[in-house]
Amino acid sequence: MRSESENVVAAFTIDQTARLTGVSKRQLGTWDRDGFFSPSLVSGARGAYSRLYSFRDLLSLRVLHQLRNETRVKLEHLKEVKADLAHLGDEMWVKSILYLRGRQVVIEREDETRFEAGSGQEVFQIPLRVVVGGMRERIRDLNRRDESEIGKIERKRGVVHNHPVIAGTRIPVSAIKEFAEAGYTVPQILGEYPSLSKEDIEAAIAFEGELNAA
Repeated sequence: MRSESENVVAAFTIDQTARLTGVSKRQLGTWDRDGFFSPSLVSGARGAYSRLYSFRDLLSLRVLHQLRNETRVKLEHLKEVKADLAHLGDEMWVKSILYLRGRQVVIEREDETRFEAGSGQEVFQIPLRVVVGGMRERIRDLNRRDESEIGKIERKRGVVHNHPVIAGTRIPVSAIKEFAEAGYTVPQILGEYPSLSKEDIEAAIAFEGELNAA
């Protein structure tokens, strides 16, 4: 189970989610209202930050978007694919390939016997590790910051309840410290926060100021 601070890492608004996945805001809203795909991070707050999508949400949405638009897989079958993706562990996400057999979507391990098409038959496939890598790169591009902000801590009014954050982001210093105190190494923390740098993590760990709002 992910901790609350870990969720801060992978919390994306509907605007950000639309840009990162290719699914329009209108489609995201429809899928949410219809109960097909709702954001994982829901709070009692109001506004843009009341319903946020996690990193895993982004990955699944990206795959579902490709299937819906490139292969015209029916919505009813997409629901089954969504459920299958939700049950994949983090390790399996980077070791599996999604195939389309006729109109049936199948998820298999890369090191297992793969589906082979007949002569001249094209096979639609999505290596999930490519989806993961591509999404991390999209997030880095979305969150690209000024070089002067790298390795700096700041506190801005109205940003994360005035708590200190990594400069140019909404990631609280307290979230980084929680990982460090739990025994995570800097490289491991970077794996959880793909948009940050080694300098950001080290600055947060070394921060000795007041973590609560000023």
